[in-house]
Amino acid sequence: MRNCFALVLFLVTTTLVSAAELKEVARFPDQQVTGVGVSTKSGRVFVNFPFWSDDHSISVAEIVNGQPKPFPNEEWNRPGPAGSHFICVQSVVVDDQDNLWVLDPASPKMQGIVKGGPKLVKIDLRTGQLVQTIPFGEDIAPAKSYLNDVRIDTRSGMAFITDSGKGAIIVINLKNGNARRLLDGHTSTRPEKGFKLVVNGKELIDQQKKAPPQIASDGIALDAKNGYLYYHALTAHTLYRIKTSFLSDEQLSEKDLESKVENVGQTPAPDGMLEAPDGSSIYLTDLEHNAVLRWNPSTKSTEQVITDKLLMWPDTLSWGPNGELYVTTSQIENMPRFNNGKSTRTEPYKLWKIAGVNRR
Repeated sequence: MRNCFALVLFLVTTTLVSAAELKEVARFPDQQVTGVGVSTKSGRVFVNFPFWSDDHSISVAEIVNGQPKPFPNEEWNRPGPAGSHFICVQSVVVDDQDNLWVLDPASPKMQGIVKGGPKLVKIDLRTGQLVQTIPFGEDIAPAKSYLNDVRIDTRSGMAFITDSGKGAIIVINLKNGNARRLLDGHTSTRPEKGFKLVVNGKELIDQQKKAPPQIASDGIALDAKNGYLYYHALTAHTLYRIKTSFLSDEQLSEKDLESKVENVGQTPAPDGMLEAPDGSSIYLTDLEHNAVLRWNPSTKSTEQVITDKLLMWPDTLSWGPNGELYVTTSQIENMPRFNNGKSTRTEPYKLWKIAGVNRR
């Protein structure tokens, strides 16, 4: 009943924006793509492929002439020591100073964390050189955690990461590498009880657990202009935000920090989220309706940017240099774990570009 009410609320408060146009950028016949990061300075495009199946062969790539090229080199993408090789990369983000940040939760096939593997890696796109690696111990990435998405605030020198496995927000001081695990298990970072995902008319059941998937804090967006961090559990309808100044304040007690969390409204179930550059809105993928939405913080309402059956589990969003909105389709609903042990995928995984988006 709770899910039905939220869906009705969404339909009532959503309007359609029809000018946007979907264009294919790249396709990947075997490599399941999740993350995308685009340099708004040069237009260079980067993607990542998590180690979720035996078909996995590359973790981070730059798209060159429509094809994935291992980045920063082949060595980092080969098996090797956990601290100096990619293990299971979930997200790639390009900051406003043209650095690529690679988030590696280091949990192959989501079956357990490789010791010494969880890390955040910074690569200077001007030189192609790795300039910083921030490792995460068990206090930050404990068993059953899965570090999911990251936002970088270059002005304050802070990074913010969601944990979609156990539910938490990780806050990192990029100057000294110190990390703190906050809102651990808080209502705002946990999935909503009884939530059921329905994709293409089919309720998703995780056959490994014989139950609907329960995915914690996942999508994240940084409104640097107004000083807010937005986040959302994947199997949930509630969008939350908190002032980044509170997250950065090491003197706040856990109880005081929790009191600063704001419930800002209901949305469809999203995977990826992205802030508008001017802080005027938040973009979200809509898994159950093959769509991308825009949420207005002033009116607490959503409008549909685009909907298309080709958006098969729209996953991660990134801005391009000319206002295009890039989105990956990871087709998670077709994975064997949701289909009696057999993949139901018939189309390649793809990277798309949405042109004609009015960024407001």
